[in-house]
Amino acid sequence: MKLLENFSINGFQKNLIEWFEEEQRDLPWRQDQDPYKVWVSEIMLQQTRVDTVIPYFENFVSKFPTIEALAEAEEEKVLKAWEGLGYYSRVRNLHAAVKEVAQEYGGKVPNTVKEISNLKGVGPYTTGAILSIAYGIPEPAVDGNVMRVLSRILSVWDDIAKPKTRQLFEDIVREIISKENPSAFNQALMELGALICVPGNPACLLCPVCEHCRAFAEGVQKELPVKSKKKAPTAVSMAAVVLQNEDGKFLIHKRPEKGLLANLWEFPNNETILDVQAPKEQLGDFLTNEYQVKAKIGQAFTTIQHVFSHLIWNITVFEGKIEGTINETDNLKLVSLKEMEEYTFPVSHQKILKSYLTK
Repeated sequence: MKLLENFSINGFQKNLIEWFEEEQRDLPWRQDQDPYKVWVSEIMLQQTRVDTVIPYFENFVSKFPTIEALAEAEEEKVLKAWEGLGYYSRVRNLHAAVKEVAQEYGGKVPNTVKEISNLKGVGPYTTGAILSIAYGIPEPAVDGNVMRVLSRILSVWDDIAKPKTRQLFEDIVREIISKENPSAFNQALMELGALICVPGNPACLLCPVCEHCRAFAEGVQKELPVKSKKKAPTAVSMAAVVLQNEDGKFLIHKRPEKGLLANLWEFPNNETILDVQAPKEQLGDFLTNEYQVKAKIGQAFTTIQHVFSHLIWNITVFEGKIEGTINETDNLKLVSLKEMEEYTFPVSHQKILKSYLTK
């Protein structure tokens, strides 16, 4: 490969792995190389910071310590253990894939590219991470950290947002990965990107492999990697209401089985159209039409902004009282504050409840 001409693969491997073995963070999923725990940690770490993941990981594996335990768990309990981590499709896919492993592979995470990559929600990165970290198989695990590191090391100016560039980096890793210690090599690349070769201002003088880095030699490390900008997220105006009946119970609703935040619970809410009708009136009409609920809606008590990768919710939140009775269903329930703890809410609606209780 032309990019690797005059590049000391052995020297790079040696410097990188020695640094990792000396400086690696003490993380709970590194206590052993259990493939199940590696798998859970890698799914949690997608688009989520390490510091955020640590308590979730510890709680999750204490509740579901084995493949079998997770496979047999009710979805509601699995979602509750994930509550607050976001990107809930990750845990749904993990739950489905674990059931397949329990049934098809006797509860043992498979150790081939073909078998692992056929599991739901397991892409090339997770496949490579499990195989290399848990099984010591020299398979690339290329994420954003790895692409950033290698784009600087080898002075690669291809746009890392494009699929063909990820493929290029997978090909590079296949060439330079340590065949003797692929676990440490892949983890070291990720660790280097997380701690030293960070976005914007990399700490080059602390870098264990700066002598191998072409971008550092050329003084262009801050210009790499090249990444095209994502489309700006769409802002949506919404109204939500915290409704209580005469017994002080709260009305909550389950979201649809498909789509954003599927199967999570929430306070009644709807998208509002500005300049058509006041949000409070639109909310009242929505409650009547959607849930056949009559309510006296009071004042707005907070606004919540929640940012997704593609969407921004700007939610005006009202309080209100239910008038008359409610026909409860599987998806529409009246619950006490204590009972609410059993239901999984997205972060935005956790914030709504917190704001309501502290107003």
